[in-house]
Amino acid sequence: MMNMLETTPFGATSTTDDVLSGVNLKGKRILVTGVSAGLGVETARSLVARGAQVVGAARDLNKATAATAQVRTDAAGNGGSFEVIELDLANLKSVRACADALLAKGQPFDVVIANAGVMATPFGHTADGFETQFGTNHLGHFVLINRIASLIRNGGRLINLSSAGHRYSNVDVDDPNFERTPYEPFVAYGRSKTANILFAVAFDKRHRDRGVRAAAVHPGGIRTELGRYAEPGRIEKVIEEINRQLAGQGQGPFQWKSVPQGAATSVWAAVVAPASEIGGQYCENCHVGHIVPDDAPISVVTEGVRGYALDPKNAEALWKKSEELVGESF
Repeated sequence: MMNMLETTPFGATSTTDDVLSGVNLKGKRILVTGVSAGLGVETARSLVARGAQVVGAARDLNKATAATAQVRTDAAGNGGSFEVIELDLANLKSVRACADALLAKGQPFDVVIANAGVMATPFGHTADGFETQFGTNHLGHFVLINRIASLIRNGGRLINLSSAGHRYSNVDVDDPNFERTPYEPFVAYGRSKTANILFAVAFDKRHRDRGVRAAAVHPGGIRTELGRYAEPGRIEKVIEEINRQLAGQGQGPFQWKSVPQGAATSVWAAVVAPASEIGGQYCENCHVGHIVPDDAPISVVTEGVRGYALDPKNAEALWKKSEELVGESF
């Protein structure tokens, strides 16, 4: 893993190619979940283009194969490799089968990038009866990663994709499935994205003795398939509100990021940033995020992470609840 921070200041507009310029990943094995669209595809492509061996996980293998044609081309041309495995995060039977298959192969990973996710879905449940977003975005990854933790090499990393959307809500360990709380798609999304950060905090604590560090990243606002479940007009309304807040602060309007800009923070945290700097942290725009007050505006543009998302006690409570829900101890 290279430390290029001194020579290359990256930021919100940096792309994967900027961040990985001059980086050689030959011999590195990296698992990326969610390689059938958007950020996952670009993350995989940018890594294989530097010689990495990438295993991509996806629910729909046909869709993933079609979406990753360029990934295979870039792998072939640069000494990297790419293969796809089946993983449905909304079904723990599939999650466990995927983990078992990886364990049976026994090939270690230098980095795991938990990239897959859903956003603002209508109220529903996973195959195991969990609220869709919490079950898919958090519990599916919680089981997969803990089951394959022994495959992460000493000195390796776990990168969880979170979002500035974590500011919509803290986790609710007393009512994770909205049995007593009115369901609101973005509140549920916020809970699941806070859970992604807290999982990184707790995983980092458990594995840092062997040099394995975990971090959460916010990719930025990108037009990807992620928004496909949101009610028509909902995302536009969010953007309007953001632009009102920005105008009030004397700033220009919100700018969408390109997919290569969105995936830059994932690969920066995965293979470029010093492990000691990002371990147990929330990263955005290719740097470690600072803590903002819990009552700061929800505006998903201003940088920063809510304190509750990095709180070690909160992380332990979520870990314990997650073990209860999935019926496994890690």
